[in-house]
Amino acid sequence: MVHQPLPLNAVHAFLITARHLNLTRAADELCLTQGAVSRKIAALEKWLGFALFDRHARGLRLTTRGAALLPQLQQGYELMRSATEQARQQPDNALRLRAPSCVMRWLLPRLVQLEQQHPDLHVKLTTTLAHKDQLENFDAAIVYGTTPTGSHLLFEERLTPVMAAALLDNRPLTVADLAGFTFLHPNNDERDWQLWLQAQEVKLPMRRNQHFATMDLAIGAAIQGFGVTVADITLVKSDLAAQRLIAPFTSAVRTGATYSLISREGKETPPHLTTLVAWLCQPTNQSAP
Repeated sequence: MVHQPLPLNAVHAFLITARHLNLTRAADELCLTQGAVSRKIAALEKWLGFALFDRHARGLRLTTRGAALLPQLQQGYELMRSATEQARQQPDNALRLRAPSCVMRWLLPRLVQLEQQHPDLHVKLTTTLAHKDQLENFDAAIVYGTTPTGSHLLFEERLTPVMAAALLDNRPLTVADLAGFTFLHPNNDERDWQLWLQAQEVKLPMRRNQHFATMDLAIGAAIQGFGVTVADITLVKSDLAAQRLIAPFTSAVRTGATYSLISREGKETPPHLTTLVAWLCQPTNQSAP
């Protein structure tokens, strides 16, 4: 026997009634008569095959099975409501792009220019601290770390120290002089700084340290004159050009990590995705500072 579809309006009526445990208040919120609400509840009970409420003189009380079902229906209904609201607000041509927050300095100017040149294209950007190499429910994603198979290489990570010009005060700087500054770390450990120092064959005491959750935050702190950080030369290119930062040394070290772009393929490819991919994959100048 073919089962009848779940009566969603009746589910909604049940959720409201379960919150109030009073038909009059539920009817007021639903803008229905008490009789109409009762019929919806009865329809859902018939569909389920068991009672949801015990009726008594002072109002309603959830049955044991009704109380067990309530949180599951609340969660499912909220998921449907959230999904449909998001779909309603999102333009049909919106591309869903996920990117790590550390790449925002490079990415945001490119997205602004892209939407200026393609007014009919909209990118819905989601930032994350996690580095995932799967699309999940996104159309494209920027991945940091190992380059995934089939992805588009955006640029390789190359680190060099950067700082606000005011800290240098127009004097020459040696690697040994760095010990007198506060070291700004783009992560919870010191591996990025140690990698650069090892490439210079230098060991330095790090007396003052500040740790940040992302490279972008460490770069922002360096711009404010908080100390000196190691940063990817591609990510700080505009800051160097605008002299918000200076790079006192010419050496940059490759970490082995890359920034890559993965995107949806095949029949699921949305309109304008190829435009986004081509735009982000334009060659990036990685010349040393």
